[in-house]
Amino acid sequence: MYKKIYPRLLRPSYQSFFLFGARGIGKSTWLRENFKDAYYIDLLDERIYQDYLADPGLFPAELRPLPDGSWVVLDEVQRLPALLNEVHRAIETRGLKFVLCGSSVRKLKQAGTNLLAGRAVRRIMLPLVPEEMGDDFHLEEALTTGTIPVIVGAPDRADSLAAYTRLYLRAEIQAEALVRNLAGFARFLPVAALFHAQVLNVSSIARDAGVSRTTVAGYLEILEDTHLAWRLPAYEAKLRVRERRLPKFYWIDAGLVRALNRQFSPPVGDERGHLFEGLVANLLRAYGEYAGLFEEMAYWSPAEAKRTEVDFLLRRGREWLAIEVKSGATPDQRDLRGLRAVAGLEGMVRRILVFAGPRRFRTGDGIDLLGLDAFLHELRTGTLWP
Repeated sequence: MYKKIYPRLLRPSYQSFFLFGARGIGKSTWLRENFKDAYYIDLLDERIYQDYLADPGLFPAELRPLPDGSWVVLDEVQRLPALLNEVHRAIETRGLKFVLCGSSVRKLKQAGTNLLAGRAVRRIMLPLVPEEMGDDFHLEEALTTGTIPVIVGAPDRADSLAAYTRLYLRAEIQAEALVRNLAGFARFLPVAALFHAQVLNVSSIARDAGVSRTTVAGYLEILEDTHLAWRLPAYEAKLRVRERRLPKFYWIDAGLVRALNRQFSPPVGDERGHLFEGLVANLLRAYGEYAGLFEEMAYWSPAEAKRTEVDFLLRRGREWLAIEVKSGATPDQRDLRGLRAVAGLEGMVRRILVFAGPRRFRTGDGIDLLGLDAFLHELRTGTLWP
């Protein structure tokens, strides 16, 4: 079967860099396209892995014949974190440049590994965004089965998503020995999926999954370290006196959320609302990573107004941009309460409501109502900031 390769927005670094991202996200394909002349070492190859494990001195010996300044791709670097010491030496003494690719940073952190002290920057690859997919992007498909490349290219997306979640448990969690209680982790995953685009409640997750709060905290870190989920902090500056708020939680892809709960029919109701918000959250994160759209992102929810919030506050320098997300095809005046309440934030330059319809409007008090296509256009053209 022909596998379509989508052009990615991620651009290579001119210096050594770590490239992280979930399995099946397209890292290896991107590396083959962008580093065709690099020397490639794949630690997923069991023979190479076992050879280096038995004799780490083979790694610098293999690098020795390469011309100074060459590019080297070291894939699945988390399998042998100790190799980073030799990478550091090769960068310092010979000017070799490395792409250090992996699907997890957990073993690197656990090993207290030398992360090259600024000699290598970090990049992350995320699921496909509409700009990368072009005419192949369809909102309902994105909300139903997501946009992870290995799933998008599959003949049966539902079957592939189910297999992907099983692969994650087997290849990423069990094989890497990231958790001791695999059964507890398996119970935790579908419960955590229910908190997509919602404020985290660790106690509730622990109760429903039948594990302790500290165990859930560790499991959440595993999801972040394997690049399958992330947390959005609450805005805590002094717009109003307020209590510290818990973070919101987002999976990187709607398809994952639904596969973990074995839901493959088109989403409706509240579920669709959470998935649409998650889509926008991940779009913002992608353009933040790839294009430097913002320097800081948070959500806003004042303690004294339980039903007033803004989904996303973006900061660039001293300027702020507020974005609220609604999955309906037609915006409602009630959807604007949070954007109107946040207008007094110092440095606020634009307030936007993103909705699922095809049109765009502006209210009398300057709030832009952007249908998804208009919002995507502004992301693509870099015109979101005024």
